[in-house]
Amino acid sequence: MKHWKIIAFLLVLSVGALLVFRSCQPTKYANLPPSASGDWVAFGDSLTSGFGAAQGNDYPTLLSRKIGRPIRNGGVPGQTTENALQRLEEIVRLQPRVVLLCLGGNDGLQHLPMDRTFANLSAIIDRLQAGGSFVVLIGVRSASISDRYAKPFQNLAKEKQVLLVPNILSGILGTPNLMSDYIHPNDDGYKAIADRLEAILNPILPKL
Repeated sequence: MKHWKIIAFLLVLSVGALLVFRSCQPTKYANLPPSASGDWVAFGDSLTSGFGAAQGNDYPTLLSRKIGRPIRNGGVPGQTTENALQRLEEIVRLQPRVVLLCLGGNDGLQHLPMDRTFANLSAIIDRLQAGGSFVVLIGVRSASISDRYAKPFQNLAKEKQVLLVPNILSGILGTPNLMSDYIHPNDDGYKAIADRLEAILNPILPKL
C-alpha cells in the first residue's frame, strides 16, 4: 500500500508539472512553420557551446543527432544578452529556420539589471522573427535564492508567441553526477538537456 501511495504522489506531481508547463505556453506560435530556410542555430553562451562536456557532447550536437536536423552551435562562453545583441546580425545572416535561444545566465551572475536582460531578449526575438525564424526560448534560473527569472521568461514567451523551455537546468543543477562544475553540466547533464528539448519539440517537429 505504501508503494502505491508513492506512485500516486509522483503521478500527481508529473501531471501538475505538465499543467504548469502548458499554462505558460502561448496559444499559438509565431512563424510556425518558419519561412526562413537555413539550418537550425543554437544561440547562447557557455551552456550552449558545451563547456564542461567532451567534444561532440554539447546539447546542440546531441539534439541534432536525435531529431535528424543540422544545428549550428552559436554558443560563446561568457556572453551576456548585451553581447549577444551585438552579434545578432551574424546569426540572422544564416537565415536560421529555428533558433534555440539560451541566454541570461551570465547577466544574472554579473548582477546586471533584470529589466535590461529581458529587454535585450525581447529585441533579439523580434529580430529573429522578422527574419522568419521560429524561436525556442530556453529559460535559465536567476543567480538568487528564489528564481526571479521564471515569471519574466513566461511573460516574454507569451508576448512573443514563442515556445518556452522553462529553467533548462532544473533537476540538473546541483546534481553532482550531472555537473562538471557548479554551473556547467557534464556529458550526462547535456544529454539530459537534449532529451528534454527533444520531448518538448517533438509535438511540433513536423512543422519545423
